[in-house]
Amino acid sequence: MSNTHADTVLYVRDTMLPQSEPPASTIGPAGWAKQNLFSGWLNTLLTVVSAAFVVFLLYRLLPWFISPTWGSDSLSSCRALFEEIGRDHEGACWGVIRDRWQQLLFGFYPAELYWRPILSLILLMVALAPVLFVGKVPAKMLIFSVIYPFMLPWLLWGGTVWMPIAVIAGFGVGYLVFKLVAKVGPGGLAAIVATLATVLWWLFLTAPVAYGLASVLPLALEPVASRQFGGFMLSVTIGVVAIACSLPIGIVLALGRRSDLPLVKWLCVGFIEFIRGVPLITLLFVASVLLNIFLPPGTNFDIILRVMIMTTLFASAYMAEVIRGGLAALPKGQYEGADSLGLDYWQAQRLIIMPQALKISIPGIVSTFIGVFKDTTLVSIIGLLDPLGLANAIRADTDWNGIYWELFLFIGAVFFIFCFSMSRYSMYLERKLQTGHR
Repeated sequence: MSNTHADTVLYVRDTMLPQSEPPASTIGPAGWAKQNLFSGWLNTLLTVVSAAFVVFLLYRLLPWFISPTWGSDSLSSCRALFEEIGRDHEGACWGVIRDRWQQLLFGFYPAELYWRPILSLILLMVALAPVLFVGKVPAKMLIFSVIYPFMLPWLLWGGTVWMPIAVIAGFGVGYLVFKLVAKVGPGGLAAIVATLATVLWWLFLTAPVAYGLASVLPLALEPVASRQFGGFMLSVTIGVVAIACSLPIGIVLALGRRSDLPLVKWLCVGFIEFIRGVPLITLLFVASVLLNIFLPPGTNFDIILRVMIMTTLFASAYMAEVIRGGLAALPKGQYEGADSLGLDYWQAQRLIIMPQALKISIPGIVSTFIGVFKDTTLVSIIGLLDPLGLANAIRADTDWNGIYWELFLFIGAVFFIFCFSMSRYSMYLERKLQTGHR
């Protein structure tokens, strides 16, 4: 074919067609439904059957949930209302939630002091903000995050304000001792001596100093006994302490298990395997019953504090294995790169190894946190009135004897809100840190 003839044959389009919208059946809700629900005869059949089942469930459950019993003051009044409207005793008796919601939230905490646990929860959110949303909250708020763990027990249990201040002073004493000893000896010795000085201060001097200052300047809140704690306030308190303390302890245990020092390694291995091999309920019984046997006569070791310690140790063992998995997932080149930069062990862990291991371990860490928070319901077995324990106590009341689903649905809904929030934050953190492969 000659060049002249080729130039006259228009078999190639020399103009562009205007862009058009994609077919409506491939985008939006209709496109999603076609692709995911009606992509074939089998999927279509399953979709129709599932939809029919959901409609059947809603048909049976919605009348039970939509029940005009919010103002009832007993189960008998709920039944009388059902007879009056002709529902034949079908429907939830939500009056128990209206009547006992404060007890489910605060236990037997004095009603006139509800502002203290509410303020503690608000301040907890403020203290967590610079930790959970780094870069979006002023870094100076970290100072309050450090102070808050000492404010929490004072707000909840009350007593003199000088007690948490004296506890904080123990860290100052340890710092001063470390500086003094470091001038004349090695850093390791200074750290050991400073730790001993801090522990001795807490054991023997904190209470005398606090009560001495209280006698001069009495600044105190009304004391509240631990037996008055209960409900979600108790679960949140135990859960927050266990979650906050288990992460750093788990990091130390994970590093110790991978250590080249045989004594450190086998101590960490023994602790982790022992704790993971024993049910949490057994540890709680040890905290509740057996621990007092080994303490000096007359020692008053608060039961909630004992439960916090055991729950923290239990969570730490599982946290250590999660973090050890993150450490094992790192390529060997990361360790070699840290060595090539001339970093010592702790510098390498702080700057290179541990940040990457924690990013890899985010799903496992949050799963452990959620499990720990849900496990706080086990304290009802040793006599502490968590939400489940209070539900049983409420059902024992003659006014509400026979109530079952309403209480547990309310408790489950509140637990779901807490756990779902932690799960969503985990997903947000993964996206922010770009964890995983794109």
